[in-house]
Amino acid sequence: MSGDAVADELSLPLDRISLEMVYRGLYYFHGASKRGETQDPVKYFSHPDIVKCLGIVKRQRKPKKKLIIAPFPDKQRNSDQFFWQSPLKTSLTTGLRA
Repeated sequence: MSGDAVADELSLPLDRISLEMVYRGLYYFHGASKRGETQDPVKYFSHPDIVKCLGIVKRQRKPKKKLIIAPFPDKQRNSDQFFWQSPLKTSLTTGLRA
């Protein structure tokens, strides 16, 4: 039993499957198989209730966005200070000499 088989059964790419949660879920699969509820781990881990309960499928993350610090970004689209930049223009060693 592998994460590949679970990903194929759910028609998802492997990177969307949490292998850690699949391995942690083997404890629950063992209990269900002893009770005679299931014999196939792939079918067990691809069941919608088990997927939701154990967190087998990883959540989609939101894409990272740039931080806009301009007070009126619509009016300052061509400004150099539209996106945050470090205020240090000189190196720290030359700044200490003055």
